[in-house]
Amino acid sequence: MTGWTTFPAGFLWGGATAANQIEGAFDADGKGLSIQDVLPRGILEPRTATPTPDNLKQIAIDFYHRYAQDIALFAEMGFTVFRFSIAWSRIFPNGDDAEPNEAGLAFYDRVLDELERHGITPLVTISHYETPLAIAERYDGWVSREVIGLFERYVRVLFARYGHRVRYWLTFNEINSVLHAPFLSGGINTAPEKLSPSDLYQAIHHELVASALATRIAHETDPDIRVGCMVLGVPVYPLTPAPADVEAALHTDHANLMFSDVHVRGRYPGYAERYFRDNGIRLHITDDDRELLAANTVDFVSFSYYMSVCETADETRRTAREANLMGGVPNPYLASSAWGWQVDPTGLRIVLNQFWDRWNKPLFIVENGLGAHDEVVEGPGGPTVLDDYRIEYLRDHLVEVGEAIADGVHVLGYCSWGPIDLVSASTAQMSKRYGFIHVDRNDDGTGTLRRTRKKSFHWYAGVIATNGASLRS
Repeated sequence: MTGWTTFPAGFLWGGATAANQIEGAFDADGKGLSIQDVLPRGILEPRTATPTPDNLKQIAIDFYHRYAQDIALFAEMGFTVFRFSIAWSRIFPNGDDAEPNEAGLAFYDRVLDELERHGITPLVTISHYETPLAIAERYDGWVSREVIGLFERYVRVLFARYGHRVRYWLTFNEINSVLHAPFLSGGINTAPEKLSPSDLYQAIHHELVASALATRIAHETDPDIRVGCMVLGVPVYPLTPAPADVEAALHTDHANLMFSDVHVRGRYPGYAERYFRDNGIRLHITDDDRELLAANTVDFVSFSYYMSVCETADETRRTAREANLMGGVPNPYLASSAWGWQVDPTGLRIVLNQFWDRWNKPLFIVENGLGAHDEVVEGPGGPTVLDDYRIEYLRDHLVEVGEAIADGVHVLGYCSWGPIDLVSASTAQMSKRYGFIHVDRNDDGTGTLRRTRKKSFHWYAGVIATNGASLRS
């Protein structure tokens, strides 16, 4: 770790979650259905017509009723930040209701009360794969420009209610995932095979405009509020030094970077304009849209990081299994998790440098973690999980964060995904576990929901207590 430095004073340490993966109470206190309620098998399977009782997210880990207990455990680890999302359909059950649901607003008041009691900074995601189902079915999600107005109404309610309590906000979770999962990320009800490229990119444009609008409303509410975009951080490597492979990697990189280029620079980059021209993609972009994007750029860039990808121009190489959720081809130099996600700690340093050099905006790692099979065992102090593999994964990635900080990258903080076991977004399983805290719930829905501290719980507490210095031991 030559040149490695300590983490800066005030660095934010914590964890990240999403409402649909932890809250449960899917129909409690006036909450409406969201797209998650018809995705019982996660993003890898098609939606169902109506909610089915085998959807683990209906109860999830019951954070809705156990939030105080869970936040106390986060505080025990020393968290200084907790990222959570607000379920849009808990505030506006159908998305287009005339008035917000007071019971839903009151729930998040209670969560914020508990965070304040423990001195934990909230980091709130406004839309985290939780579009109200009615918006998907009535409007075809973000394909419709009308949804911008519905989102504006929702955002204005959030900032009026919580703007004085929450400094850090994210607009859309992994907004570039719309390209890969239109229903999950954009609430687009049209089947993917029936979506034209123009439809897809028009929906993306509407989300970008809505994000800029939310940023403007936030700054009007309180100039000290900081709004960030949130994207998938995916460094793209050429499979070989062949120029054609390097070019293929460049094009894949551009497909991801376009979203933050618009968020940060306030306009579509030239490579995106060319892509639209070359592929016959025609977007309806008004002068007001352009002015809104240009005048309301984000304050920081946040991202998730789980993997890198390789790209090649040689289509015969794609006969091998695809690596990772994000496509590409397998990297022969990397090992994979139990779910096939290739593990690349160095890629985190690379993407931090890439983003900082490109945008010169503060960066926030708001998701990073290892999904793994865990086994509860009896230890000297009672039941635990000996998850040394998770400790190794997180340590290796955090060391690379330290290296990036030494490189001069401005990093605001780090949130592990997820600090407590939750329902996986990709597979809707409980057995794909990420947390420092084990939750007794199984893929068949059985279990007591008991919380148990894993070995990594105590390790992460030590990392936070030393502001990262323990990573060098």
